[in-house]
Amino acid sequence: MNQAMPVPLDVKLMNATSLVLALAFAGMLMALLLSWLMQQNLFRLSAIKVRGDVGHNNAVTLRANVVPRLSGNFFTVDLGRAQAAFEAVPWVRKAVVQREFPNRLKVVLQEHQAIAYWGQEGDVRLVNSYGEVFEANQGDVESDDLPLLNGPQGQAGLVLQSYHRLAPVFEKIDARLAQLELTGRGNWRARLDDGAVLELGHGSLDEIYSRAERFAATLTQVASKFGGRLESADLRYGNGYALKLRGVTTTALGDKEDKKAKR
Repeated sequence: MNQAMPVPLDVKLMNATSLVLALAFAGMLMALLLSWLMQQNLFRLSAIKVRGDVGHNNAVTLRANVVPRLSGNFFTVDLGRAQAAFEAVPWVRKAVVQREFPNRLKVVLQEHQAIAYWGQEGDVRLVNSYGEVFEANQGDVESDDLPLLNGPQGQAGLVLQSYHRLAPVFEKIDARLAQLELTGRGNWRARLDDGAVLELGHGSLDEIYSRAERFAATLTQVASKFGGRLESADLRYGNGYALKLRGVTTTALGDKEDKKAKR
């Protein structure tokens, strides 16, 4: 009975080396083929499909702001850089960028919704519904009665939350909360649409809200008693507040000293 002769070790090594070289050569050919395909005009970016919020931007503004910052084709374009380019466009809060075979990008935009101004008068930015401060052309703001908020850096979210809590309180006295400020020392100050200034003091939001509620519940009665319009109020007292009423004086007619009524 014939027995198969064992394959010599050197032959095995030669066969293995040939196989490895063949696979490497095939891999190189495949890589060259893929590289050639990726450089063909078929995959050159030719269109960007934009969906979502486009109230403040159009094709012209997006093309001018984004296209110069894009490079590469369908396969090589950096989606992270493309996203950053779209989010750098005014009014764009967030962009989701995806490839769409064979030569397009699909973009879904979310724009800022401006609900307040932020900063000091004369140097203001905008606040969106998430409590984020952003910069944009204020001439594009649709509403002309946005409140002015202000506070330390990074506190826009807290100030916006406080505004939403306090604004309905002043509506009970037919007033609109036009400004709300958190000072660097933690004190709250408000201004109504008729110019009246309110010192709300410091403390938790619940404490500030409680003072404002007490003030709104009794202001009409107190003001009607003295027959004047509110000029300012100090709500920092533990069990009451101090008022300054326009046109109410403590001496003879013509004296400009205003009377303070304490409740």
